[in-house]
Amino acid sequence: MSDLKNKAINILEELGLEKWMKNIQIMGDEVMLEVVSHSPTMHERKKLENALKTTFAQRMPEAKLNLRISIDVPQKPIEIKGKPIDGVKNIIAIASGKGGVGKSTVTANLAISLQKMGFKVGLLDADIYGPSMPTMFDLEGEKPYSVTVDGVNKMGPVENYGVKMLSIGFFISGNDQAVVWRGPMASKALKQMLWDAHWGELDFLLIDLPPGTGDIHLSIVQQVPVTGAIIVSTPQNVALADVRKGVAMFNMESINVPVLGVIENMSYFTPAELPDNKYYIFGKDGARDMAEKLHIPFLGEIPLIQSIREASDVGRPAALQDHTPVSEIYEKITQNMVESLVERNENLPPTEAVRITTMAGCSTPRKF
Repeated sequence: MSDLKNKAINILEELGLEKWMKNIQIMGDEVMLEVVSHSPTMHERKKLENALKTTFAQRMPEAKLNLRISIDVPQKPIEIKGKPIDGVKNIIAIASGKGGVGKSTVTANLAISLQKMGFKVGLLDADIYGPSMPTMFDLEGEKPYSVTVDGVNKMGPVENYGVKMLSIGFFISGNDQAVVWRGPMASKALKQMLWDAHWGELDFLLIDLPPGTGDIHLSIVQQVPVTGAIIVSTPQNVALADVRKGVAMFNMESINVPVLGVIENMSYFTPAELPDNKYYIFGKDGARDMAEKLHIPFLGEIPLIQSIREASDVGRPAALQDHTPVSEIYEKITQNMVESLVERNENLPPTEAVRITTMAGCSTPRKF
């Protein structure tokens, strides 16, 4: 046995990972190591990868580590509560720990960007107490229609810009009416929009959750198998403190929804008259640094741009502005989200993962 191989095995023993080693080969100064991870979550795999690479770099600087991590989940897969919605392939929950960080605006533009990539997209406005999607999609005053499916009357989602949508905002009279509901009533309304609706065939159903953690979030994970969650935050510490709680909620053993990534909104401001200047009004790189510490993907940053707010107010999301810096920002973040989703689906047991079958609009080819 070569010295390099002995050193590598000693390192694995010190880290308590010798039983995780599947194969090790030495080619010159290259150590080809394959280890098995028993956790399907991306952040756990990333943590294992970082630990191995850091230790090998420190203890064996003369060697080049070629690391491969395979997934071997125990016999009983992680249980995701809820039954699938017919025709819906991937359900993405979009959350924020703190209100006012622009979560709904981000959700609306992600939906548009996915639709532009060629995906079939639905959007459920689950922000029961502050439904804003009808305004952002120029659908105020619209009502879902009735459709008969297999002899059963169901709600037909309202559609605009190629995105199907349901919102509690369609069922209240006037923008000034307050929704004063206790948790059970709000959860019942959400259940009706999920199960009493005919969504048809969808690649993605985005669910715009209320801020924080509470009844609505628990209702979602209990009623449907959420494929993954996206967290939206501004860079400031006040928002990030609540984001950590949101990530912790999705990582709870009883919930266990993979976090696909973090999006930083309102990252900086650049005045039109000073295009080379960036003013970090809410702090710099806060969400990026937090994602790195929590070992979850950072999907991108969105600056403070007046046209994003204006577009939302007039009911035409900014991602519809083709070939502009704003639409390109959202398209790149959406591509990163889809890639993170593909990686998540590859690493979960087939019985638990719902695989997408196209990467339309995404430049990086991936194995499905």
